[in-house]
Amino acid sequence: MELKDQVRELRAQGRSPKEIARALKVSPSVVAPLVRAIAAENVTSAEPEVVGCWMNVGWSAGLGVDPSKGWVDEAPESGAGGMVCVLVARRHTWDRMTVCGYLADVHCLGLKNTIGPDVLDERDLRRFREYFFGEYAGYQEVPIELAQHLVFGSIDYARTLGFEPHEDFSPVSDLLGKWEGGSAITFGRDGKPFYTPGPHDDPGKVLRILRRTLTDDQFDYFIEDPSPASSR
Repeated sequence: MELKDQVRELRAQGRSPKEIARALKVSPSVVAPLVRAIAAENVTSAEPEVVGCWMNVGWSAGLGVDPSKGWVDEAPESGAGGMVCVLVARRHTWDRMTVCGYLADVHCLGLKNTIGPDVLDERDLRRFREYFFGEYAGYQEVPIELAQHLVFGSIDYARTLGFEPHEDFSPVSDLLGKWEGGSAITFGRDGKPFYTPGPHDDPGKVLRILRRTLTDDQFDYFIEDPSPASSR
């Protein structure tokens, strides 16, 4: 193994330049330029390694999914009410991960919220994952491509209806990776926008926005209100 490869391997383990020099029995002046070169490679290299990507089961409820992708919903019957949680972890250091969560309304509003990024070790990631998916029937590991198509695709869909993603999305979008556009998922509930209010929504405002681009027969909604005019 070449010296640079040895330095790269030890650096990935979190060793300092001095520790690397001692381990390899060479002068720190020999190690220092190699460490700088490796750091420069990391800056210009491709996206950090995906350590894990998860999504709640029932994510596909109401959606159309291109079967050629081979994406499987392990419990489609569990449903998710159009709300899908996605959790992505990428390598930060050899023993820690950068983690971010996304909440998407895939039937209407697109990306509603994000959480993170946080830098966690494996134990903390396991704990956070259980908390993050705690209100769902379960979660499953999925390819990062599916996460991209679902999150970015839901944003593109919501924009056609007049809705922008949550303001915190831009700083954390990179963790999902580069998006080329053109989702393999058909959004809305069975191909039609369906709005169900969340706890922090302004339902009246949402309906006004929908009616700017759609007629009442082009979307559906459900609002828990006894008045006859509030639900269809």
